[in-house]
Amino acid sequence: MTNSSPAEGPRNILLLVAYDGTDFSGWQTLEKRDPSGTAASGTVDAPAVPRTVQGELERALKKLHKHPVTLTGSGRTDAGVHARGQAANFYTDIRGMEVGRFVPALNSLLPRDVRVMEAREAAEAFHARFDARSRTYRYFFLCGRGPFPAERRYALPLSRRPDLSLLAEYCRFFRGECDCTMFASPADTSRSRRRYIYGASFYPEGGKLVFEIRANAFLWKMVRSLSGTLLHYEKKGLPPEQFRELANSGKRELAGPTLPPEGLFLWHVGY
Repeated sequence: MTNSSPAEGPRNILLLVAYDGTDFSGWQTLEKRDPSGTAASGTVDAPAVPRTVQGELERALKKLHKHPVTLTGSGRTDAGVHARGQAANFYTDIRGMEVGRFVPALNSLLPRDVRVMEAREAAEAFHARFDARSRTYRYFFLCGRGPFPAERRYALPLSRRPDLSLLAEYCRFFRGECDCTMFASPADTSRSRRRYIYGASFYPEGGKLVFEIRANAFLWKMVRSLSGTLLHYEKKGLPPEQFRELANSGKRELAGPTLPPEGLFLWHVGY
């Protein structure tokens, strides 16, 4: 992944990116289109393009390179979802800059809610999305109290303290290849709803409750639906074997609530 590129041709640069997703419409740049199906032209009547993390990074890359540069992310995050360890790559024709200098150069051009944390040389064929072997998400909860003002964007309040032993029993069922149809948004267009889950768990950390899940990939809103379902049935005290039957049913209507994005972070991408 991190082998140096050949001396000739563009360099492939891998970035580690963190962002506060509160004021973004998600990671991916989407063009606004007029009724004729063409991209908005930037006229007075054209609708505003939603603010995205990819869009801000590509604007910074364009300023640095003096021409458009395409950035490829490891995957999408929804509106309002944060990231500590998003990965993305781009090809650069800048040859004289040491790779570490891309970090301060880009951060000087980015808004405060997006930061490049690290930059590395990658092999020419490296692809941030297709070469990713795993993605890890963490959901942070505050149990039994409301958030301080500085916490409200980054942790979801719960009015009670969940039964961690029961949640641990539920999480045992999410190991290996799983049919995740129950936790997929109806608007998800993935061909397959099966995902390989390496592990899921709830644990206390620093006065918060954390839900962590690692998988090869995720369906749209899957983490928010799965965590909401786990807490929904834990509150009802559903026995573990009955929960497994529900989870294996593939019936979306049996899922619990899809939780809001506050408190959810893309934590790590493994290669």
